[in-house]
Amino acid sequence: MQYEPVIGLEVHLQLATKTKAFCGCSTEFGKRPNSQACPVCLGLPGALPKLNREAFRYAIKVALALDCGIQKLIKFDRKNYYYPDLPKNFQISQYDKPIAYNGSVMIASGGIAKKIRVKRVHLEEDAGKLIHDTPGDYSFVDYNRTGIPLLEIVTEPDLNSPDEAYRYLTNLKSILQYLDVSSCDMEKGTLRCDANISVRPKGVSALGAKVELKNMNSFKNVRDGLEYEVSRQIEAVSAGEKISQETRLWDAEKGVTAPMRSKEEAHDYRYFPEPDLVPFVESGALVDEIKKTIPELPEARMRRFKAEYGLSDYDAGVMISDKLIADYFEACVKSYNKAKTVANWIMGDIMAQLKERDVGIAGLGLPPEGLSGLLKLIDDGTISGKIAKGVLVEMVETKKAAAEIVKEKSLAQVSDSGRIEEMVKAVVEKEAKSVSDYRNGKASAFTFLVGQVMKEAKGKANPAVVNQVLKKMLGA
Repeated sequence: MQYEPVIGLEVHLQLATKTKAFCGCSTEFGKRPNSQACPVCLGLPGALPKLNREAFRYAIKVALALDCGIQKLIKFDRKNYYYPDLPKNFQISQYDKPIAYNGSVMIASGGIAKKIRVKRVHLEEDAGKLIHDTPGDYSFVDYNRTGIPLLEIVTEPDLNSPDEAYRYLTNLKSILQYLDVSSCDMEKGTLRCDANISVRPKGVSALGAKVELKNMNSFKNVRDGLEYEVSRQIEAVSAGEKISQETRLWDAEKGVTAPMRSKEEAHDYRYFPEPDLVPFVESGALVDEIKKTIPELPEARMRRFKAEYGLSDYDAGVMISDKLIADYFEACVKSYNKAKTVANWIMGDIMAQLKERDVGIAGLGLPPEGLSGLLKLIDDGTISGKIAKGVLVEMVETKKAAAEIVKEKSLAQVSDSGRIEEMVKAVVEKEAKSVSDYRNGKASAFTFLVGQVMKEAKGKANPAVVNQVLKKMLGA
């Protein structure tokens, strides 16, 4: 029997506010453990929460970008459970009235556009962080993260493969980066994802028993964890076994999932309205104001890049996948009006440098006018494309301009036909066999001869002039 997976994702996004969701504690990352906690985020008696205005605005901004409906009555609820990193024994969240509902994110699946429905977007506070990597048989808890504003974005079970889940997360992250509401850094925990997965026979509409996957700290781990879990569930169901509704952890090192606890239901949390936060009605004026701040989003920018710059679907997709890359591309094109060439260099040598140095485009230290200046030196024949690749690396390492590096290292290519003619003549005399092969119709012999001339010139000869002189000499 053929089975299909049914997947829903819960993305938790830390919002980039300077203070926490319901108090004035700093949200700065990396500070001394437990140095950013107060009576409010620790839930001490008599402490009263107050909603962070900027967190609320960010939540509305995300909801609008995901084409959600906005709730008129805004209220918060207590989600009750005990865990060491939740000192209050409850979390301020939203239960029956999330800030937003019924949105969507588009993905490409099998070359076809597919709409992934967003069921709800709600605002809550984060829990603390348990640290298990300790020398003894005990754990530490850091409450600095407790109370940081967290946006939960929940899909309907519309995803039918691990690859679709990966594409959804990639597209969602891109939208969130364009909105500039979070760093979306999975390593720092500002973007986290849980996945709910079940399998069912193809053609059956009823859902199977649901398993929740946690502890996936990269999109690759999400995809790998789902692939394993799909295989595990199909194998179990095919053997007549029953799938337990439970929460499982993904072990990236072993490449397996392992049971953590039975899966909680809503009633297990004993939700009730948060008595210390008064419900309020959003009149619509704030939503209209925030709508005006929504920037050009990835999908619209991709359409424009294709129309305005003539980029292919692939090239435009790579350029818009990261907002800072897209901004960098456009800044380069302003001073060097050859969009395809700029895109090729960004997708090739620039991204290779980003990967090698493990930095973003801002951390590379190569301004747009720097790359444009390098490309202009290729166009005017000052250096070859091959030499330019080395110059780029030097630019990143020294922060010097391309023209300065070319001058200091005497990298300017030789375009003087007289000097090139001397080198061509020397190669023709030395490589008599290849000359004979070319004259007898072996085209590859010409490429070899060009390479020998470039070798003779230590890579500095202008390839166009070399080709011209060599053809003339061989023709003679």
